[in-house]
Amino acid sequence: MKRLIPIALLFAPAAALAQSYTDLPAIDRAVAAFAGASIGQPGGAAQPVDRRMHLAGCAAPLALSWYGSRRDTVLVQCPDPASWRIFVPLTAGSAPGNEKPAVLRGEAVTIAVAGDGFSVSQAGEALEPGAVGTWIRVRTANASAQPIRARIVRPGLVVVDVYGGSGSGLP
Repeated sequence: MKRLIPIALLFAPAAALAQSYTDLPAIDRAVAAFAGASIGQPGGAAQPVDRRMHLAGCAAPLALSWYGSRRDTVLVQCPDPASWRIFVPLTAGSAPGNEKPAVLRGEAVTIAVAGDGFSVSQAGEALEPGAVGTWIRVRTANASAQPIRARIVRPGLVVVDVYGGSGSGLP
């Protein structure tokens, strides 16, 4: 019995080390939610994030933004101090400007905040035009409210996803 304890301790650091890396499939899911399309689909990531990478664990939620004015690459970064960032190229057809706007500037929209097992919504206003799947700035009906970024799900509906769940669950 005493011999089993030292052997178990040898494997404990390896398990702790494995948990200190960022979950790469989680990056793929975040990019798909941000871009509004799955891997390989028009507007989605060209391919999954390279599974050979070992990115340091990130204590804060990932920060995603467009890289460049053509919106054909997503910048994914860990906002922790002195951390990492990667660039995820999208497939052709990713430029939101090529699609018909589903929401126009100044239009009334429903802003939904969705997470794992919950969804709340309220009235708001689009501050930018955009097609389905694109991210735009919106604000709640309160004129003094700070603008937020939300993804257009369909005409009149934008969603702010709370990461850590399986998705918004909205139609």
